[in-house]
Formats: sequence, C-alpha cells, structure tokens
Amino acid sequence: MKFLDQAKIFVKGGDGGSGSASFRREKFVEFGGPDGGDGGSGGSIIFTADKNLNTLIDFRYQQHFKAERGQDGQGKKKTGRSGKDLILKVPVGTQIFEEDNNTLIEDLAKTDQKIIIANGGKGGLGNVRFKSSTNRAPRKKTEGHKGENFWIWLQLKVIADIGIIGMPNSGKSSLLSVLTSAKPKIANYPFTTINPNLGVALYDNKEITLADIPGLIEGAHEGIGLGDKFLRHIERCKNILHLIDISNDNLIENYSKVRKELFKYSNKLIKKKEIIVFNKIDMVSNDEIKKKLNIFSKKIKKKIYKISVLNHKGIIDIKKALIKYVY
Repeated sequence: MKFLDQAKIFVKGGDGGSGSASFRREKFVEFGGPDGGDGGSGGSIIFTADKNLNTLIDFRYQQHFKAERGQDGQGKKKTGRSGKDLILKVPVGTQIFEEDNNTLIEDLAKTDQKIIIANGGKGGLGNVRFKSSTNRAPRKKTEGHKGENFWIWLQLKVIADIGIIGMPNSGKSSLLSVLTSAKPKIANYPFTTINPNLGVALYDNKEITLADIPGLIEGAHEGIGLGDKFLRHIERCKNILHLIDISNDNLIENYSKVRKELFKYSNKLIKKKEIIVFNKIDMVSNDEIKKKLNIFSKKIKKKIYKISVLNHKGIIDIKKALIKYVY
C-alpha cells in the first residue's frame, strides 16, 4: 500500500430538510388545520482514529465528502428522517488543520478518538409550529439550514516506539527488514526510502513498532535532499535509533550533522532517548572497529551497539535493547 501522509479534502455536513406546509384533510372531520412536520437534520462529518490504518491514501483519489441531507417534513406532523453521519477513518496520529494548513483543529493521537468536523444543518420548521390563536391556518414554513462546509488538511505523523534515523544509505531499511516482517525497498544508493516504513518487531512475547525515517542530510530542515517533510514523523516516536555506517571515515561529523538537523527542526527531538548503533561491521577489520569506536566514544559518551545487518550479527542484542527502552 502506498504511503501518503498529507491530503487536502473538502467536507460538507448534510443540509437540513425543509419543513412542510401541509393541512389536515380527513373525511368526516369538520375542522382540519395545519399538520406539516419539521424537516430532519443533516448528517455530520465525523473523523475517527483507527489503529489499523497507517496511510492517508484513501483521500488521494477522493477529495470531496458530503454527509446525507435530512428529509423534508411531511403531513400528519411527520418529521423528516435525519441524514446519516459520514464517518471517515484515519490513522492514529492524524492531525486536522484548517485550509491554511497551519491552524490545528484536532490531533487524533489516540485510538478511537473522534471529532465532529462539519455539523449538519438543522431541519426547517413545519407550519404546525406557527399555529396560534390569531393564525389558525398558517402557511408559513422554513427551509432547512445548510450544513457546514470548508476545505481542511490532513497530516499524518507516524506513531512508533522507535524511529530509525541516520544518513542516507546507512542501512535503515535493511535493519527494519531483519527486525520486523516489513518489506521496504532496499538498494545500494542514497534515498532508497522516500516514504517512512513501519514494522513490528517481536521479542520475548513483547512487540515494538519501528519506523524507518528517510535519510537526513545537512540542510534537511531547509528543504535540501528530501527536506524536512519527514522530520515531523520523528516527533511521534518515543525513542530514536541512530544508525551509523561504520565503514565511513567521518563518523562523528555525520552523527553531528543528523543531530543538528533534529535540533534545528525542534529541540524536543534531541531530548528523546537515543540508541546509537554502528552498522556494516562486516566491511571493516576488528582493529579498525576498535579504533573508530575508541575515537567516537571519547567525543560521544553514549553506549554503542555494533551490528551487521548483512550477516545478522548483533540483531538479538539490538532487540533486547529496544525492548528495554520501550517497556
């Protein structure tokens, strides 16, 4: 399924039904009188967060959504049936913005969370409502009210326990594929991943959700490379797994570049717990690994894990570590 994390749509609540201007007419009944019923209310547009969804792709090919109109009132004081609400399911983590794509209406961050976005119009009044001692046969009725209608933006921020970040081609997609059953695109060139990928890892009867965030480069917060389009997904991740290619000669520099991009986007991102993992240890000698880790550890005083996604070395240790960070 194609990943889509932003969509602009038009929503319209159903119009209310019109009131009826009916009069009672029955055989052998000497006096009639008004008996027009009210119109039914229009349906509303309701959004609900569904944990089984992870993309906004359903809103790419259909941008207009209208709830059902209320039925008109009828004689014998019959009120028209109200229009059915239109319930739209979106992934957990979806934010709803006004047309300016800046003013937040609602953040659907919890499963089954709901919000009425566009209210349906109220039904019109039938002529029986206007009967009085001085007006025994009113012909007045009112039309139903129009339902609310406007354009809105939907933005999805992926919610995951662990967000996998790092420079392009560091092996993030490959790591996700061995930790989970996800099948991301993998190739030996930068920016293989152009959309976040999600997967669920199982260990010791516990599960954690991981998100492979497309590669970050210097200037991403300003639109360079894939830009900051996917930085917002990291906001939802509880912890960060920073994957680094140990075969590269500029380990500290590359690490710092990614951290700076996170900080420039939001200083809240660098406050998240970080798991540092060196990948591709199969490509360098043991002596070189020790040398590089020694230099890196003197500058960055954090625990470091070593793995080879290609040979599946250290994968079990990483799963154990991730479980401890989440549970």
